[in-house]
Amino acid sequence: GAHWSYGEQGFGTTESDGKLSVLDAALKVLTDTGEPMNCKSMVESMLEQKLWKTSGKTPHAMLYSAIIREIQNKGDESRFRKTDRGLFVPA
Repeated sequence: GAHWSYGEQGFGTTESDGKLSVLDAALKVLTDTGEPMNCKSMVESMLEQKLWKTSGKTPHAMLYSAIIREIQNKGDESRFRKTDRGLFVPA
């Protein structure tokens, strides 16, 4: 069986300043948009709506790997689905 916990890798937890975690914020913009989005668009929306903030140079690359990791780790329980090359929808 799976032996990860939700808190372990920051999934579903909020950042210390009350902002959503990167995956929570991404899920929110995907759900609000209602259509497949790539990571660059998700990051732009997240920053625009002030759901999340970053000082990283390539936040979309970081988000992409976080989503892929969730899909790989959680399989059917992942909150994301990959639809097309680089495009994601809420599961």
